[in-house]
Amino acid sequence: MPELPEVEVVRRGLADHVVDKTITAIRVHHPRAVRRHEAGPADLTARLLGTRITGTDRRGKYLWLTLDSDEALVIHLGMSGQMLLGTVPNVSHLRVAGVLDDGTTMSFVDQRTFGGWLLADLVTVDDSVVPAPVAHLARDPLDPRFDAAAVVNVLRRKHSEIKRQLLDQTVVSGIGNIYADEALWRAKVNGARFADGLSRPKLTAVLAAAADVMRDALAQGGTSFDATYVNVNGQSGYFDRSLNAYGRDGKPCPRCGAAIRRDKFMNRSSFYCPRCQPRPRR
Repeated sequence: MPELPEVEVVRRGLADHVVDKTITAIRVHHPRAVRRHEAGPADLTARLLGTRITGTDRRGKYLWLTLDSDEALVIHLGMSGQMLLGTVPNVSHLRVAGVLDDGTTMSFVDQRTFGGWLLADLVTVDDSVVPAPVAHLARDPLDPRFDAAAVVNVLRRKHSEIKRQLLDQTVVSGIGNIYADEALWRAKVNGARFADGLSRPKLTAVLAAAADVMRDALAQGGTSFDATYVNVNGQSGYFDRSLNAYGRDGKPCPRCGAAIRRDKFMNRSSFYCPRCQPRPRR
């Protein structure tokens, strides 16, 4: 699933090409892609037509286009969603398409159809204006107003694995399985350690590592393991070449040389160095 860096790459691409453009046509090719818009495809289409895109924004893994109707088009990429400008390479996976007044085609392509579009009202939460469906999400580590000390206070009250808490989007948003493993490797913390058993400095270091690794990934266009994640021009990111733990089961730890291990975790996998990140004794 695209995580914060991948979604931010897409947001920046959209910001460069669609802001101040007016939507002149919309076609929903698959109703599942707009299932979160309860009023249905016809209502979404009617309300988007003629609206001008005034900006782009993001919180965590959600991005949205702000509109001159004082609403937001919320876009969730899900597992395999793509926002593409111009020619769509695989029309069979095209779910929603729009045309802008300069002739640009803006398409939502989603092989697995877990993502989608939703038109929502904007609300004010903690002095930030966000779409209503996003209001429950915590700030992410790259948000200029992210308060690491406040998040540490929350984590210190959680008798639960630190990795589980990093994946909880109401605690800190934007971090998924890849960047949780990479942040924990950088901070030398095993994801099975309980959050309330870690010191404040160590928790602070974990959050700082999460911010650092996502900045590094963002600088390289995000992480692409296959063609399901691309930017708006169809290009893949290449941070997968810089991963230290995730997906490296059996390969040597870049720091100490021990073989990276893989454990099952929440129907996913956790990758860690057994020497740098020893598992806690229960």
